[in-house]
Amino acid sequence: MKLLYCGDVVGRSGRDSISEHLPTLRKQLALDFVVVNGENAASGFGITEKICAGFYEAGADCIVLGNHSFDQKDIMSYMSEDARLIRPINYPEGTPGRGASAFKTRAGKTVLVVQVMGRVFMDPLDDPFAAVDKILKSGRLAQKYDFILIDVHGEATSEKMALGHFCDGRVSAVVGSHSHVPTADTQILPGGTGYQTDAGMCGDYNSVIGMEKEEPIRRFTRKIPSSRFTPALGPGTLCGIYIETDDKTGFTTRIEPVRIGARLLQHVPD
Repeated sequence: MKLLYCGDVVGRSGRDSISEHLPTLRKQLALDFVVVNGENAASGFGITEKICAGFYEAGADCIVLGNHSFDQKDIMSYMSEDARLIRPINYPEGTPGRGASAFKTRAGKTVLVVQVMGRVFMDPLDDPFAAVDKILKSGRLAQKYDFILIDVHGEATSEKMALGHFCDGRVSAVVGSHSHVPTADTQILPGGTGYQTDAGMCGDYNSVIGMEKEEPIRRFTRKIPSSRFTPALGPGTLCGIYIETDDKTGFTTRIEPVRIGARLLQHVPD
């Protein structure tokens, strides 16, 4: 199977990079499945039903969120209806939405997408390791599922790496999100699981993690907020991760970064 994970979409520049590049990438890479992280898509904070529709139209099969899952007030009712929209699985019981969903590709393959949120420097949610372990015990790779993707939405690289090794040999890939900066540690772990600590963002990299520079710099230098953070509106770059798996085992045989757009060194798999 061939899957593309697109990192955190930040504001209009990020949305434009998805609409501009994803349809071409879907054809060029012959993708079976596409996951987009949309938690910063609505002016940098959360997502809306209309934005979800735009991502699906561009070629996304699934949208994952994160710590900004509920920033938009109308999203909770929609989240309960759309099985393609996934928030972290370790939110407390009773939280609207779902933390994992299984999908059928056009070729009849079954893909399980799970998102979990870290707790280091983040909101203190339920134990991410226990939450992932529980869902993985409900169905095994190459038996119930052809592809299992774990999105670890977290701040600390150590926690993401620990979850990657915790899942190694049980899932197809573990991909990190949230930091908005693509890491250079793309690899296949010893048990066959593809891994990258953070996929980066889809947005304007002439910014502070996707936001206009002035306000973050002011807060760092003066320690006093003077206005809201607003997404940078320059040309966007799509950052993501391309993963190929073995059809028999479900494990990763190839994993590469994807960077296409305005500022970063371009890389699209052959």
